[in-house]
Order: sequence, then structure tokens, then C-alpha cells
Amino acid sequence: MSTSVTVKEKIGQGNKKASRRRKNWQLHLMLLPGMFFIILFRYIPLGGITIAFKDYLPVKGIWKSSWIGLDTFRYMFRLPDTARVLRNTLVIAVLKIIINFPIPIIVSIMLNEVRSTKFKRTIQTIVYLPYFISWVILAGMIQDIFARDGIINQFLGLLGAKQIFFLGDKHAFIGVLIGTDVWKNFGYNTVVYLAAITGIDETLYEAAEIDGAGRFQKIWHVTLPGITPIVLLMLILSLGNVLNAGFEQIFNLYNPLVYSTADIIDTFVYRISLVQANYSLGTAVGLLKSVVSFILIVSSYLIANRFTDYTVF
Repeated sequence: MSTSVTVKEKIGQGNKKASRRRKNWQLHLMLLPGMFFIILFRYIPLGGITIAFKDYLPVKGIWKSSWIGLDTFRYMFRLPDTARVLRNTLVIAVLKIIINFPIPIIVSIMLNEVRSTKFKRTIQTIVYLPYFISWVILAGMIQDIFARDGIINQFLGLLGAKQIFFLGDKHAFIGVLIGTDVWKNFGYNTVVYLAAITGIDETLYEAAEIDGAGRFQKIWHVTLPGITPIVLLMLILSLGNVLNAGFEQIFNLYNPLVYSTADIIDTFVYRISLVQANYSLGTAVGLLKSVVSFILIVSSYLIANRFTDYTVF
């Protein structure tokens, strides 16, 4: 009896799903253009991965180039540049994650404590605006500001300090990268945390105030615990970007003087593939990064699901 009921329930659920699909066929139809472009520009080009396993010659094309197996990968791991760009990528990406992590939280809490709505919106706009400006435009501004005769070095000269060649010194350049990345992106994360703070139940603040809690005590005991889940989620998901150190930013700012510390996987692939025309090696390096990134992204989502109940589907 119970078995027949279970079968009937399953049939009923299947009929409901089919009915729902029929009712929402317009929504499914709207997905087709997006799916077409994803297949065209994301999945079909995956066939080019075979270049990493061939002695690719543009004259012969992908399919007629001779197959060499893993020879390109063996050559790649013997190159001293491979270890260098991998190290630079990890150092820059990890520094960006570490420094980018607390600043939006602090700023969002400070903005939440502002009582003037007009002032709060003005500050939000100011900190959020750089996020919408491309690195091509920002790079020109940064190069002018940090040039030998830029405003920063002029200010250092007025103070009697030694001028610094920020864009040519391999150590100072890393500071410029991290600082400008934080300046550009922390406004976006601030909006995320402000939204999380807005979702905190106001009665918790009222109860804390009745108990005699001051402003800082309410931040410590109500605001921070209230946004802890989204903070942990953002931190865990950022692990998937460990190998994404920021191609657009570095490509528009770096130069041969800082290759030793600023050359990352993406810029290395660009130079090897498009400048030096070694397409097989460039594809091999890019494929290695994609495989490692895939593992990191899947791991970060599994960790997010484990600790914060976050699921993609």
C-alpha cells in the first residue's frame, strides 16, 4: 500500500514538473541565445586545447600539426620562468585576498553607523565608482601619479625624502599593485557587506541597547556575528581566485624592469603565445592554470557548502 502511494506521489510530482515546464516555456526560450553564445565562445574553442599536445604550426593548422604528446609539458616544467611566474601569481593573489578581505568589512560597518543618509550615499558612490572604471583608463592615471616626476614623488621631494621609482622598482611595484587593486575593488565588496548588515534584525540592536550596550558593543556583539556567514562565504569563495592575480591590471602597468616579481601566469602566456608565437607552450601553461583553478574552485564551493550551506545549484 505504501509502495503504491509512493509511486503515485512520484508520478504526481513528475506531472507537476512537466506542467511547470510547459507554463514557463517562454523563460526557457529566453535562455537559448545565452546558451548559444556560451557554446559558441566557451565550449567549441575547447578543441584548441590539443595545441598543447602538438608541435603547432599555424600554416598546418591544429589537426595537421604533428602530435608530440607531453613533450611541451616536460619542457614547460624545466623552464625557470615557470616556477617564477607561478610564485609571483601566488604571492600577488594571496596578498590581494588578505588585504582586500578586512577593508570592505570595516568600511561597511563604519558606513552603517553613519546617521546622515545623504552623507552615507555620497561616500558609497565615491568608493564604488572606481569599480566601474576599466584598468586601461586607471593605468594611465596611476602611471602619471607614480611616475618619477609624478605627484607622489613631488610630495616626497617637498618632505626631503628620497624619491622612489614606483613603476620600475620590483618591490615598490608590488605595493602599487596591491594598493590600487584594493582602491578599485573594495567598494563593490562594501555593498555586499552593507546588504548583509541591512538584513540583521533590528530587534537585536534594540535588545542590546536595553541591556546597556554602547555603539562599539553593538558592533561587536550584534553586527559582526550577524554578517559572519557572508564573511566566511566571501572568504571561502575567494580561494578559487588564488591563481587570478589580475591580468588587466598588471598588463597595463608592468614593464621588463619588474618581470622578476610582477610577471604572472596570464601575462607569461600572453607573451609566449602572442608575442613570441610559441602557441604550444602558451596553451600548455594556460591549460595547467585552468586545471589547478578548476580544482581550487570546486574545493572552495565544497567548503562553502560544508560550512555555510552555500550551494550553486
